[in-house]
Amino acid sequence: MMASLTSNEGVTLYRMLAESSSDILLKTDLRGYIVDASPAIAQLGFERPDALAGRHFLDLVYEDAREPVASAHGAAVAGHEVREWIEFPAVTSDERESWFEIRSSALRDETGEVYGVLSIMRSIDERRSLKEQLFAATHTDPLTGLTNRGAFVSMLEFMIERDMDGGLALFSIDFFRSINIKYGQHTGDKVLCVFADLLREMLRSDDIISRIGSDRFAVLLPRTSPEQAEAICQRVVTTLAELRPKVGDCEFALTASASVARIAGTLDSSIERAELALFAAKTKGRNRLEMELGERRR
Repeated sequence: MMASLTSNEGVTLYRMLAESSSDILLKTDLRGYIVDASPAIAQLGFERPDALAGRHFLDLVYEDAREPVASAHGAAVAGHEVREWIEFPAVTSDERESWFEIRSSALRDETGEVYGVLSIMRSIDERRSLKEQLFAATHTDPLTGLTNRGAFVSMLEFMIERDMDGGLALFSIDFFRSINIKYGQHTGDKVLCVFADLLREMLRSDDIISRIGSDRFAVLLPRTSPEQAEAICQRVVTTLAELRPKVGDCEFALTASASVARIAGTLDSSIERAELALFAAKTKGRNRLEMELGERRR
């Protein structure tokens, strides 16, 4: 443990840290105006630290993210010990989004009076990128790029917990096992990708598409009436049957069975009603859409 430093020694240590660290040291007055910044401020696109002198430190933070950063600074000014790091998107000189975390401490004079705040900022872009990659790997179907069953269940739970109106649609590619047997798994995989692309193209931007099984796809249609959901999903079924897409070296007719149920009650009941309607579509000859029992059918 280091012995207590004299005032001059503290200044020397501060300068050494400022010049050698990739962390940004930011010194502000009680009102939050920047007094000094370390050379690492170049990460924000400022070539010289003195270019920031006189600017408010919140100018470095995107407007929507300023409240928690300002609160931490205010706590430091009040003399409270602030231990947590606050994450925020920074405003860079080239308008590139860059994420940082910041931690602030009070600066006191010889009498113990707070006269400013010293903050440490460090880039967390790499860490956030790794988190995003992990999230994508955990919640994305690697073949189609759609969200997977786990993500679908989580999003459906979210809608039910908040009593969001909407529809749940299920799609199943007809005779998919026969396609795999006749043409091979590689062609079967391409069929899945063709259908996933069709769903992306034909559904709305707010609709959430997931691959939840071998040949099964689920779509959450927020704020959509049963009649609207039926019309939207019927267009998908009809278009696929008319498309005759070329898959690899093969060109053949593809069809799908589909169902629509209201998102209501519990997660299990919503899925069960959609599953029963999908079973009805298959038993009635496939290449058709069925609404849940009690809703209008085609």
